[in-house]
Amino acid sequence: MKRRTFVIKTLQTGVAISAIPVLDKCTGSSERQLPKRKLGKTGEELSVIGFGGILVMDETAEEAANRVARAVDLGCNYFDVAPTYGNAQDMLGPAFEPYRKKCFLACKTHERSAEGAENEINESLKKLRTDHFDLYQLHALSSVEDVETCFGPGGAMEAILKAKEAGKIRFLGFSAHSQEAALLAMNRFDFDTILFPVNFICWHGGNFGPAALAKAKEKGMGILALKAMALTTIPEGVEQPYEKCWYVPIDDEILSSCSLRYTLSLGVTAAIPPGEYKFWTRAISIVQGGLEISEEEKNELMKYLPGVTPLFTT
Repeated sequence: MKRRTFVIKTLQTGVAISAIPVLDKCTGSSERQLPKRKLGKTGEELSVIGFGGILVMDETAEEAANRVARAVDLGCNYFDVAPTYGNAQDMLGPAFEPYRKKCFLACKTHERSAEGAENEINESLKKLRTDHFDLYQLHALSSVEDVETCFGPGGAMEAILKAKEAGKIRFLGFSAHSQEAALLAMNRFDFDTILFPVNFICWHGGNFGPAALAKAKEKGMGILALKAMALTTIPEGVEQPYEKCWYVPIDDEILSSCSLRYTLSLGVTAAIPPGEYKFWTRAISIVQGGLEISEEEKNELMKYLPGVTPLFTT
């Protein structure tokens, strides 16, 4: 059976997606503290696994507090959230407040106008119970037009730079789902970070990522990764397998281990796992077991590419 057909059939039947059985890297399960890496030229060091705000979206206050406390206990110091993540800011604010001084807080705006961005900055600061963001990002740049609007007269960058001057923001970055938009943004401004999908299927199956990461490295930026444990798009007519994932994540533990470690081998500082909590805890176990990936494992990953549709392509 072809791998693409296998993926669709397992989704339709509700059976967990399996991976190639020859991958045999142990995912690890110790309680070691998360390793940290330098974030570009910022002078900061972040845990290699970040805590995405979606993890606490629609959870109880008690569960949100428990998840944040657990993350901090494990050495996670990188937290990322956005106003577009439902009520994630409302839930993260109280849970995160006791640890604010020793953690790195990143937030974003999807607004493209200065007025809209200014309103979101101030609202996010209030909800997250802080007086500043360590990192503030233009969120989900998806086209050249997005970038031009943000940098044009009355664009979001006006408000972001104003907030930085006022001490509300330390470092500036952006996230993008378009390599073209990412390259243009880096040409327009000396950002401190890029938050970008870095995934072996997109990288090799869609040529999506190499150019953006090469440019970011050339500029000495910190590289933060999304979609390291993503598999493919959800086939038309198939129910979304996980409520907090708009795509199909890699459900197999061994394959997800190799996929995550592959992403972290590409000069990435930290990766943010899928929004479902089970994938975050799995990512923690994976990196506790080691970050290295062998050439044999890389070669086996490449065997999984035929027939799998990348989430993003150039």
